[in-house]
Formats: sequence, C-alpha cells, structure tokens
Amino acid sequence: MSVVIRLKTMGTKKKIKHRIVVTDTHFPRNGRFLEEVGYWDPSKEPPVVSVKTERIQHWMKQGAKPSETVRSILKKAGVKPK
Repeated sequence: MSVVIRLKTMGTKKKIKHRIVVTDTHFPRNGRFLEEVGYWDPSKEPPVVSVKTERIQHWMKQGAKPSETVRSILKKAGVKPK
C-alpha cells in the first residue's frame, strides 16, 4: 500500500475549499481517505491554512509522500519533515 498526502476538494462552484488528507494512491481523489490532517481555503484573502503538524510528520515517517501542491502548502505553513 503506497500512501500519499494530497488535497480533497470540497465546497461549491467558485467557493472551493480543500482538505489535506492521507490516502492510498488507489483511492479516488474525493473518495476514501485514511486521515484528515488539515485544510486549505484559497478563496479567503490571505488564504487560510490549518495543518496538524504532528500527524503530518508521523505519516511522513511512515513513508507517505506529499503531492507537489501539498508540499508547497506545507512549506508555506512551516512544516518540515523529520
């Protein structure tokens, strides 16, 4: 089982919000997930980011790889892998 940290889209048209979730690569984008570790709301000014730093680091230690977008969001939020 390969695990990835990626975005799950929520909200309505033109009011998109995203959840940062840990999921298996075989699950669909907005389908099942293992754990929700944060959210990102780009519609606000400035964009709202909330992450559970300890849980993200835990999953990265277990081998989860963040997607490119999540990696840039985590970098802006100040989360560094151990």
